[in-house]
Amino acid sequence: MPKPPLRWGLLSTASINKALLDPLRSSKRNRLLAVASRSLNKASEYARKNKVARAYGSYVELLADPDIDVIYNPLPNNLHAEWTIKAVQAGKHVLCEKPLALSLADVDAMTAAAEKYDKVIAEAFMYRTHPQTLKAQEIVASGKLGKVKLIRGSYTYLGNDPDSYRWRPEMGGGGLWDVGCYPLSYTRALLGAEPLEVFGWQVTGPTGVDELFTAQLHFPEDVYAHFECSVKIPYHVYMEIVGDEATLMIPNPFNPGEKVTFFLTRYGKVEIIVVKGAGSYKGEVEDMADAILLGKPPHVSLADSRANTAAILALFESAKTGKPVTL
Repeated sequence: MPKPPLRWGLLSTASINKALLDPLRSSKRNRLLAVASRSLNKASEYARKNKVARAYGSYVELLADPDIDVIYNPLPNNLHAEWTIKAVQAGKHVLCEKPLALSLADVDAMTAAAEKYDKVIAEAFMYRTHPQTLKAQEIVASGKLGKVKLIRGSYTYLGNDPDSYRWRPEMGGGGLWDVGCYPLSYTRALLGAEPLEVFGWQVTGPTGVDELFTAQLHFPEDVYAHFECSVKIPYHVYMEIVGDEATLMIPNPFNPGEKVTFFLTRYGKVEIIVVKGAGSYKGEVEDMADAILLGKPPHVSLADSRANTAAILALFESAKTGKPVTL
């Protein structure tokens, strides 16, 4: 087992990397050591601008560095499984961006690799480690809402990069894989249960991806959920949990900051709940350190990731056939 600080390598110069730079630099148990790109010039320029000690002109070279303990994998969705497995085979732990993979076979292969090589693989749902999410889970579990009846959520944004892989279906583009996975994951985490049946509709864009997706889910004990997601609608995000005694409204569920506010409404009276915590990405970095150094289970297990993937695939199947899909 490695000793702190864990030494991290960034698998590409993806823009999402910037979210991890400060959390890694401010952590006592983690250290950013290297970055790789398919171009040495690009990797070197990124390393210079961001004060990263080592730069590699290929992903293979980064994985071969014996000093690297943890790989952050922010590659396009269709490359998550391939390069996460290669990293684990090279003796690295992996924090992999969501969605973990695009098929159950790939999730199973990643799980088998993690078990075989005794390495941690965790899906980077950064919101899951934030105190706001933990507080919301606590409120739902406590019964303060009464019996949960309905959960609603949304995650939409206006995509403006025509060259992004998010417009290519073969690369796992579209709204459901990119952002719909968040309200789905949030709903499952709050209920601690998996959907029994799902139904989905999608608006397919000219490139073949779902530009708008709406989902209906039926959970055990007659709990129903709805969410919408889109890469063609201006930013609109929330989660709402409706019980038979009270309602919890969370205006910023997926990327909460250092101080967030959400609202519990009971019989017309609104209680304002303020939660303080570090930024979302610091939590997932420290969660990886807990898993690797202390042997704690990560907040998002591979079984959890598999269940989220299964629900997404079922929603796509429903949208394709026009029929509900049982899980």
